[in-house]
Amino acid sequence: MDVSTALSALAPRLSPGATTTIGARRLSGGASQETWAFDLDDGTPLILRRRPPGGSMSAAALPLSTEAALLAAVSPQGAPVPEVVHVCEPADGLGEAYVMRRLAGETLGKRIVRDEAFAGVRPGLARRCGQVLAAIHATPLDGLPPLETSDAASELARYEAVYRQSDAKRPVFEAAFRWLAGRAPPLERPVLVHGDFRNGNLMISPEAGLVGVLDWELAHLGDPAEDLGWICVNSWRFGQWRKPVGGFGDYQDLLDGHAAAGGAPVSLDRLLFWQALGSLKWGVMCLMMYLSFASGADRSIERAMIGRRASETEIDLALLMERAA
Repeated sequence: MDVSTALSALAPRLSPGATTTIGARRLSGGASQETWAFDLDDGTPLILRRRPPGGSMSAAALPLSTEAALLAAVSPQGAPVPEVVHVCEPADGLGEAYVMRRLAGETLGKRIVRDEAFAGVRPGLARRCGQVLAAIHATPLDGLPPLETSDAASELARYEAVYRQSDAKRPVFEAAFRWLAGRAPPLERPVLVHGDFRNGNLMISPEAGLVGVLDWELAHLGDPAEDLGWICVNSWRFGQWRKPVGGFGDYQDLLDGHAAAGGAPVSLDRLLFWQALGSLKWGVMCLMMYLSFASGADRSIERAMIGRRASETEIDLALLMERAA
């Protein structure tokens, strides 16, 4: 059974007045999951998030049923997330998947940070991101599905192990691993961490600003500063490097929004540590994508292009280490 046929059969269970679906189409984007947009014949706009048949599941990725449970858990805290309508069962013929309501907005970072349409909401986005992260971090841990716990030292060790296995020799990466190891903050109180809070996973409306936090496959328990630092990684600024928060805002606005919404205190130094670790992590990921291309394991142009960006993260890391000197 193909996706369109399976969704049509599922339609009456997704909305009381629906009998079939209209215009099911697979969207671009999403490295490991399929995303399908479709409408019910009663006018309800929906999204299917699905693991492709035979698709491999990375060690870090959560089951999609866990993602759906996290969306339901963070929504009462005030975090803007899509409403989950249905978690698929084997009889639905869609494999591992869930259906959620479709949000209206933009996820492409280049448009968000540059297009005139978003000029009115950009000044408030950094503070809003801080508020939303505070809501996510305030989610009660009791009742959540099982999640891994990760702190700065374990994250650093995990990515250093990947880097060592590559047998690469990158002096800036070598220096960054040593520099970060001596500064890794202890995990004081684990909170729910999104794990990939950045442009590309944020739905931004030109009128309403941040309307949705997407792609929860890397969520875990950890340091709230991890999320705050990740969105400040230069690679997510799309050329607007003077605005450290996502290419649209400043550090203090992000921290003020987080504090004003009841988030645990996070110093700028702690945020900058996690920003540097984020740059190093992304650099290692870029390096691994290049190696997969160079070895012939994956000859896609995307892997080659992303692989070249490892050098960008080396510049970022050198500047962050110099700033802290």
